[in-house]
Amino acid sequence: MRPVLEATGLWKRFGDLEAVRGVSFHIDSGETYGLLGPNGAGKTTSISMVSGLLRRDAGTVLVDGEPMTTTSLAPKADVGLVPQDLAVYPDLTGRENLRFFGRLYGMRRPDLEDRIESVLEVIGLTERADDRAREFSGGMKRRLNIGIGLLHQPKLLILDEPTVGVDPQSRNAILESVEQLSGEGMAVLYTTHYMEEAERLCDRVGIIDQGEIKAEGTRRELVQMVGQLDRIRIGTSGHNDDSVSHMRRMVGVSDVSVGDGAIEVLVADAGRILAEALAVLTGGGVTVSSVAIEEPDLEAVFLHLTGKALRD
Repeated sequence: MRPVLEATGLWKRFGDLEAVRGVSFHIDSGETYGLLGPNGAGKTTSISMVSGLLRRDAGTVLVDGEPMTTTSLAPKADVGLVPQDLAVYPDLTGRENLRFFGRLYGMRRPDLEDRIESVLEVIGLTERADDRAREFSGGMKRRLNIGIGLLHQPKLLILDEPTVGVDPQSRNAILESVEQLSGEGMAVLYTTHYMEEAERLCDRVGIIDQGEIKAEGTRRELVQMVGQLDRIRIGTSGHNDDSVSHMRRMVGVSDVSVGDGAIEVLVADAGRILAEALAVLTGGGVTVSSVAIEEPDLEAVFLHLTGKALRD
């Protein structure tokens, strides 16, 4: 099956500034792909080219196999774009906003009315649907913004920093909605500078900085790419030298250290090693009181690849 989105070699210059330099990625049906990077990294410029809003200087974009340009019609109909800036009318109710944009999409009753009810449920605004948007909190307006992008059931949903400036409750509701949409088969392009959002939502992540994709893959692939290791901390009532020596010889174990009341094991994949490590300890008569696994996060990967923290 072909990808829903294929972006290849995207370039964009603004005067002397090369905002995007050779960005390439693809997204499959049912996949959430994250563009992770600081403000000014080139995320918004990249998705503006992908969605056909901004003319690119070089590169190609295919949406469901159709070329995307600033004048394209068919591929744009397959895209739902949720921009950073709110695109809702404050004097209209939530339902009226959805109805207005649905008519712009060419949708007609009764299908439009049925779709509005479905979208209101997805974004969690059913009970406030008939309140004016000016009465909504910032997070509720963001959720309405997402609903507008979902109305025409696009094959690709593009979310540009959708949780910026929202309260924790609305932020969690937005993340849950994205998880649900991906689970239903929609391709999602998600830009963020929040590490925890990328780790929670994204099947694959492209780390972008200074207009370039520095690395791409699943969280596990990115971690392994830069040589980061999992740390298993096993609380014990003592230790057996033979057991510790055995653990040091296990495939995938980089180091074993013994401290007060605990044994720490550095491994490439904690999930694969843990059961064997515990079996070695208990087989040697060591009593295990606790187990904790610390996995390296994308922050460590970003720091390794760019030499700076994400929000620097």
